[in-house]
Amino acid sequence: MELEKLQESARRASALLKAMSNEHRLMILCQLLPGEKSVGELERIIGLSQSALSQHLARLRRDSLVTTRRQAQTIFYSLAGIEARAVIDTLYGLYCKPEGTGCAG
Repeated sequence: MELEKLQESARRASALLKAMSNEHRLMILCQLLPGEKSVGELERIIGLSQSALSQHLARLRRDSLVTTRRQAQTIFYSLAGIEARAVIDTLYGLYCKPEGTGCAG
């Protein structure tokens, strides 16, 4: 791999890991592993205020880790891209219990 490609890959990986380095954002991504969830569902599961959750979701959108879909007044979030899904899937396998506590429950 030439140096420029290696640098670009490292930059993209670093950005992905920075976005995931917050425990609340990691919990959000983990909850989205099995499929999309509404903001209300995420709020109940994660236990954050609507304001705090919105800030984390905005960061995840900005970093292209989640996508949105609107249905009437409800916004649904899902994982975007194979990179985020692969990392979350690996972390789930390493750290989350089969009962679903903490992740993808």
